[in-house]
Amino acid sequence: MGAAVADDGFDFTPGAQVPLTGTAGQTAATFALASAAYRDNEVAEILKANNEWHKSTVKEGRKWATIFRPNLGEAFSLAVRDRMLGAGRKSLIQSFGMEPQVVVEHCLAANRIRRERDNWLTAVMVLCGLLFLPGLLLWLLVFQIRTTVAKREDKRAGALATTLLVAMGALAVVVLVKMPFTGFWAWYARASLVLPVVGWFWAKQICERTAHDLRERWAGLLAGGGVGVKIPEVVPGSPNESKAEQLRQELHRLSAEQRSNLVFYAGPKGVLGMGTRWGSWQLAEDLVPADPSKEIHPFRSWDVIRSIHDQLRMLERGPLNTGGFPPPSIKHWIVSPIGEGAGEVSRPENTDVEAYQFKTHAIQEICNKQQFGSGNRHYLGVQWTLWDGQLIITMMITVTVLHQTLRIEVTGHALGPVHGLFTTKPTAKEKTVQKSMRFWETRTVKLPLVGTDEVVRLTARAPLTAYPPLLNWLGGSLALPEPFGMRHAWADQPWRHRFMADDALRAATPVLRVVHSAAIKVLEENGVDTEKFGARSSFLSSAVQDPAPRKADLYDA
Repeated sequence: MGAAVADDGFDFTPGAQVPLTGTAGQTAATFALASAAYRDNEVAEILKANNEWHKSTVKEGRKWATIFRPNLGEAFSLAVRDRMLGAGRKSLIQSFGMEPQVVVEHCLAANRIRRERDNWLTAVMVLCGLLFLPGLLLWLLVFQIRTTVAKREDKRAGALATTLLVAMGALAVVVLVKMPFTGFWAWYARASLVLPVVGWFWAKQICERTAHDLRERWAGLLAGGGVGVKIPEVVPGSPNESKAEQLRQELHRLSAEQRSNLVFYAGPKGVLGMGTRWGSWQLAEDLVPADPSKEIHPFRSWDVIRSIHDQLRMLERGPLNTGGFPPPSIKHWIVSPIGEGAGEVSRPENTDVEAYQFKTHAIQEICNKQQFGSGNRHYLGVQWTLWDGQLIITMMITVTVLHQTLRIEVTGHALGPVHGLFTTKPTAKEKTVQKSMRFWETRTVKLPLVGTDEVVRLTARAPLTAYPPLLNWLGGSLALPEPFGMRHAWADQPWRHRFMADDALRAATPVLRVVHSAAIKVLEENGVDTEKFGARSSFLSSAVQDPAPRKADLYDA
């Protein structure tokens, strides 16, 4: 067992590219997460989106270099790019109800926009900063002290920080007017104090232009996704462009892994990507011949599963024209157990697997033989993607036969909407101040989109963006939760939303009854006495109407 590589039987040859996961209209979760690549909030804001099982962390940089700290969009887009496309990356968890490739493409686009901005800022830094290094270091020291002081909880700290900056400006004016020495070095000293300030005004224009572009993309995604993505770096212009070809193959690999039929069960965390198990119903009775003079006709678990599969395809039909179920996704899953605290997962590489998917004969063999002891297990899953991709309801069915007992187990899993942090739209930067004359009244003042400190931060970071490890060491970075899947990492519980909770609970009863009726039909066809199965099925049909979801994976033992 090990992490799959890019050529694991998957065809990376060029061709027409079409979406292979999700359906039309299921874009809310995709665009909400993609918008994070364009945001300009503090990076620590993403910690609010942590859920019970999966927690992002912010790796702090050097305390003396807070001027190099990233914002949320910078840290998110780099972290997602490196985790999803980086060389030697670990296996990923599927993101149901969304297109992770679209999020990655927006992260690449955001990085490209920022890289173009940083190229201009680097030129500004060289012309107005590095050539006049003494003055640049002095101004950066002042801003670093100002930033450190302003972060203190003391209310007087902000005023003190501003006073420090004003005092530095006054000192610069004094030095310009009355220089203690003459000649070349006098003019160089004057230029060292003035040119960094000129560069700041130049840099501000560049930063403002890029900030407007990023915010328009952020708002456009949340308004419906009418935002074009340009990532020319993934389109090889010639056979010699190995980096672009590798990036293109990694995107194809991401799509292939998204379609994998192998999922991982992490104990109380549930099936990773599908959410925790909120309900479980089991029908288990002995296989007794209907006619005592005859033996039961031999059958296998796969025969029962196949009958259930065929009947589940009829769920969208009903006797009344009431809307009912939308067409579900019905799929055979191979479930692999991992530890609750596992830091990574691995996908098998053997003849039974092709392009991250178990072949049909391997699925049947696991269904019929691996029912007790170690190894993977087979489940039949029926899944609905609802609320524009914000709610994932999955019912998992497994059939086992041990000695003379046939057991049919149906479990419910639900994955809720992405955290509200990702659905917040950009707001104008403003503050409320007292009126000068009528001091008992207040007024709202619009602030610049890119403030003084932000211009300095972006300009200071620009030359280092060409080497991200050094920049991350200085300013810090975002660490994603492992095992990483883009959808479940920032998902809320659906039970806080009344209608989402109703949808999850309502799906259980019809599925359970279809599963039982299909299984009993197979038993009758093979000469099994189904009286006890029918009685047990009726009892479960009553029990499933209990409206309370539970943490079914937390055993009180």
